[in-house]
Amino acid sequence: INAEYMGIMSGDDCIVDVWRSNLYEEMEKISNLIDRYPIVSIDTEFPGVVVTPLVDSGEDSSRMWTTICKNVNLLKIIQLGLTLADNTGAHPPGTSTWQFNFKFNVDVDIYAPESLELLYQAGVDFDRHLKDGVDGMEFAELLITSGVVLNEANRWVAFHSGYDFAYLVKILTNRELPENENEFLEELGSWFGDICDLKYLIKASQTVDHRVGLNQLASSLQVGRVGPAHQAGSDSLLTSRLFFRLLPHVKGGSVPFSRILYGLGQDAHEILDDHPAHIQARGG
Repeated sequence: INAEYMGIMSGDDCIVDVWRSNLYEEMEKISNLIDRYPIVSIDTEFPGVVVTPLVDSGEDSSRMWTTICKNVNLLKIIQLGLTLADNTGAHPPGTSTWQFNFKFNVDVDIYAPESLELLYQAGVDFDRHLKDGVDGMEFAELLITSGVVLNEANRWVAFHSGYDFAYLVKILTNRELPENENEFLEELGSWFGDICDLKYLIKASQTVDHRVGLNQLASSLQVGRVGPAHQAGSDSLLTSRLFFRLLPHVKGGSVPFSRILYGLGQDAHEILDDHPAHIQARGG
């Protein structure tokens, strides 16, 4: 790990906003970099949670998955943040983070008011999302051919990532998510290489409480943020930096890359009704 690099605060110009008007140009840049920077950290912003199931959908799916599935199938993604790094934690020179801004119409699309207000306060430009937002199908076609997904050489990092990967799988497949949790996890494995969910990682940490939110974790580890909280680009860059800062704290020194998402599948039995109810809880 390059400790000096981790202490450097880059300017906001390391994050680029991607709209429909510059989508092809920026996806080509990512495709050209992915072989040298195969650690992909992501974050999504979405319109909150509008459905909360009172009971589990059955023995094959946890309440957390039922909540994620029902909400993601009803709602649209607003932003995806994607940050590239190499195995030492170094980012590409210049732009390291791409913030994809998807088409979203506040007059038509469903949302939780408190979540949308949080995004307004964070500076999300919903007028531009309507006029120049990225089309999900167009984005999926480019992502599939970019070398970013369907590439076992890449490793993925996220924080409390059930919603993040659920929205990505929905976009990539262009269909509703399966109600069965195991079916989703199988589909996840077909698109993505190994995944490290930071919430799952810090369970193995000797010093960090896995119940903290992203901002609390950054504060406790003294990792600085670039850009505004509750925007996906800034959060994905912070997630990338936190991942490399956390590595020395992991018991045994090995990174538990797997396809385990915090609170889902293999991890579900260890979580007691701790689903991410809204964006605020994720940001901590």
